[in-house]
Formats: sequence, C-alpha cells, structure tokens
Amino acid sequence: MTSPLYSTALPDGIRARIVANGNGLDMHVLEAGDAGCPPVLLLHGFPELAYSWRKVMPALAAAGYHVIAPDQRGYGLTTGWDDDYDGDLSTFRFLNLLRDTLGLLDAMEILQVDLVGHDFGSFAAAHFALIRPDVFKSVVMMSAPYAGPPSLRPAPAVDIDADLAALPRPRKHYHRYYSTRPANDDMWHAPQGVHDFLRAYFHHKSADWPENRPHRLTGWTANELAKLPTYYVMDLDRTMAETVAPEMPDADAVAACAWLPDDELRVYSDTFGRTGFQGGLNWYRCRFVDAFTREQEVFAGRTIDAPAMFVSGQSDWGTYQTPGALEALETRVCMDYRGTHLVPGAGHWVQQEQPDAVSALLLDFLKNTG
Repeated sequence: MTSPLYSTALPDGIRARIVANGNGLDMHVLEAGDAGCPPVLLLHGFPELAYSWRKVMPALAAAGYHVIAPDQRGYGLTTGWDDDYDGDLSTFRFLNLLRDTLGLLDAMEILQVDLVGHDFGSFAAAHFALIRPDVFKSVVMMSAPYAGPPSLRPAPAVDIDADLAALPRPRKHYHRYYSTRPANDDMWHAPQGVHDFLRAYFHHKSADWPENRPHRLTGWTANELAKLPTYYVMDLDRTMAETVAPEMPDADAVAACAWLPDDELRVYSDTFGRTGFQGGLNWYRCRFVDAFTREQEVFAGRTIDAPAMFVSGQSDWGTYQTPGALEALETRVCMDYRGTHLVPGAGHWVQQEQPDAVSALLLDFLKNTG
C-alpha cells in the first residue's frame, strides 16, 4: 500500500505500507532494506513523522539493515487513535505505546530489534529498552536524554509553574502549555497557517537559528529554566504559534534551507493540517497524570542494560533542557554506555540537519554492538 501523502516525497528505496498492530492501530510504516536483514526500529518525536528518518534510512539499508520507521500513535497516516481531548488519555501512556510497538514487531514477525528514538521518541525508546531488554537489543537516544524511571521516594515537589509565572518576565514551561486544551487549536489554526508555523518552529530549534548556543543548567529552578529559549520556556501570555512567529526566516533563508526544503516541509504541514496536533500533545499530557507516574514507579531502580548511546546536535538545547538528565544517563541509567555525541552543524533536528554524520554514528554503534 502506498502512502498518499508521502508517495511523491520518499527517497528511492523507501517503501510504505499499513500494518495492523493488534492494539487498535493500523500503523503507517516506512521501510528500507531487505526484510531478511537485521532490523532497526526508528521512533520519531514531536511534531514529526516516520518521514523524519527519510535521510538516514537509505544509508542504514545500504549497510545491510532492515530499517523500519512507523508513524506512532497520534501521528500521520496511522489510524485508530482518539483525537478527542476528552477521550481516553491512558492509551497514550508509555506502557501502551510499548504495547503498540510490540504489536507492530509481532505483526512483522520480528523477535529482536535495535532501537533508535528522537525527541519524545527518545523517551519512548529508553522506556522500551528498560522494560523489555529481551526485545530491544540496543538503544540510541537522540536529542532528549533519559534520567531513568521515577523513584519510589521522589524529591519534594517544586511548583515550577508558579515559580515561572512569578518571574519578573512571567513564563511557562512548554510541556505544561502542550497539556492545555487550547494548545492544539493554537497550532492547528495558527494565524500564519500550519505551514509557516512549522517553518518557524523547525527553524527556531535548528542550528540555523544563531541564538541556539546551549549549555548546562545548574538546577530545576525558574531562574535557570528561564535561560532556555522561548520555544521551551514560553512567555506566559503567548501561544506557541505566537512564540515562534517572530523567528520566521525570510524567503532567502527558506530557499537556502537545504536540510528542509519547502516541498519536504509540505509533507509535515499537509499531514498535521489534516490531523491536527492533539495526538502528539497527548504524549505530553500523560506527564501530568499521577497515576501514570506511579505506574512507572514499578521500574524504580531498574537500569538500561543493553548497549546505549546518546546523539544530539551541538546546537540543541534539548540536551540540557532537563538539568542533570544527561549526567544521569551517562553515569547511572545505562550499564553499557557507548558515549555521548554532539554533532556540529545541527540543532534539535539532528537526523535531518546532519544525516550523514548521524548515519555514520548509528552504523558504527550497530557494528560494535553485535
């Protein structure tokens, strides 16, 4: 089955089909390489799609891998998920996302797989490798370091929302904004249109935006978090569409953007223009449901024992947006850690901005993990 929105935009060698995952979804899946080769599963983040992996899939396939990239629950051409804000949010929690992925692999008759996740897909990949090391034989996390499962004895709560709102320049965290009812409509019906909204959003978080000069933060405090760009810690009275609008690149910059030319961006804008953003936003909303956090506490103290690596753009604030997460990943979360790699010339969209460098890192990692 071809992909009606992707079919004219896919690089040579990438094919598409729909796979029923046995968990309520008909999943749109991109593939490259021979199905008899060792499988590698690629999980996208927000606001992205399986299409986000188009530039690394051919290189991995050429090296002898069967590369699989699905549109995850809430995204793209995958169907069967609920886009109602008042629907069953529990279907978007990590354990059910894991069930989605296990069902997909089972339908494709895959018993073990190497795993790569970007952005929110990085957190999903980390959870999957933590919980089912028998299935996920290695894991690469990209642009969002995982600090481990929640503790049975969590630290005293900090009301970071109140502290951010009380700053001289009142602010709010984008995760909290993404959990609100208006967020989907703010972006889906952005005054500038979905296409220009996404152009500004992708630009703002890329290495093309010169103010992306990330560094470590000292702690989870309002004053430290306020050092983050406004796409992470927003002005209190602004929507995300309003936040990124001033950073919209001019026509010359758009024309010069080789890593995301306008016809490729159109795949995203056409897709999200059709589906809206609520499916992806529901992943963020799950962060604020105590029952889902407590559910994850059953894995407290568990480590990722499979070979693991972290990759991010050198200009990506995502590496440091959660103070201490990268250090936790490097020192106590992963028992077979193979290194941190910050790719020059890339911001948050590292596999799109610098696909050759990312492909080389992935291939070297896969070759040395057996």
